[in-house]
Amino acid sequence: MGKVIAIANQKGGVGKTTTAINLAASLAVFERKVLLIDADPQANSSTGVGVMVDEEQYSIYDCMVNGVDPKEVIVETTTPFLSVLPSHIDLVGAEVELVGREKREFIMRSIVDQVKDDYDYIFIDCLPSLGMVTINALSAADSVLVPVQCEFFALEGLGKLMNTINLVRKNLNEKLEVEGILLSMYDQRLRLAKEVVAQVREYFKGVVYDTIIHRNSKIGEAPNLHLPVILYDAACKGSVNFMNLAKEFLKRNNDPHFAEKLEKEEID
Repeated sequence: MGKVIAIANQKGGVGKTTTAINLAASLAVFERKVLLIDADPQANSSTGVGVMVDEEQYSIYDCMVNGVDPKEVIVETTTPFLSVLPSHIDLVGAEVELVGREKREFIMRSIVDQVKDDYDYIFIDCLPSLGMVTINALSAADSVLVPVQCEFFALEGLGKLMNTINLVRKNLNEKLEVEGILLSMYDQRLRLAKEVVAQVREYFKGVVYDTIIHRNSKIGEAPNLHLPVILYDAACKGSVNFMNLAKEFLKRNNDPHFAEKLEKEEID
């Protein structure tokens, strides 16, 4: 049964979609079967892995609002072992259309349950808000991965998100855990960025990933070609950062396949 991780932060521009695309693709490189659920109407996770949804195709909106089987909607990407449940701008309307539904907070959980056994890891790229779709994602998830931009207001946004996670845990999903906090968009030339790293690690001891995602032009260029950065430039700093993050993620989750792979490489 696959583990479900929501990638969330109510602040925009912190690297949620970048993290979702590139961590999912990096895990796929390690031959872990990964599903990326795009729960943002902008559909940037979908296009970022090369999947363009037109008016004739189903999307996560159709699964949530019209009850379409997610297995009919999931698309395999050009990255082996990586599939995507794409989004569409119609998902904006789901916030209103789901309000009157019975058990409206658990609709995405029912969708995920239908495909959970087919994947090792399922990532949900959330909206930069705490509306109905994001609450659905948190209700469906086993854990939350929180990207944090290395900037002045990072801790303020983190506190609000942690309060929301605690409320969801108390009222909707008691098993919800914090997968980890990921420091992103790090510029080692800036003293402020170093101070933010120190503050976050001090405040959230044991939860923050050792891996930091540095600012890197290749990470920004890759989406223009609808590719994860690892397929755009495998040698760049961004690719190295995300491969290191994938290793740390697998190690934290005691992934047996990864342990066997490392052991084999050491023997070879």
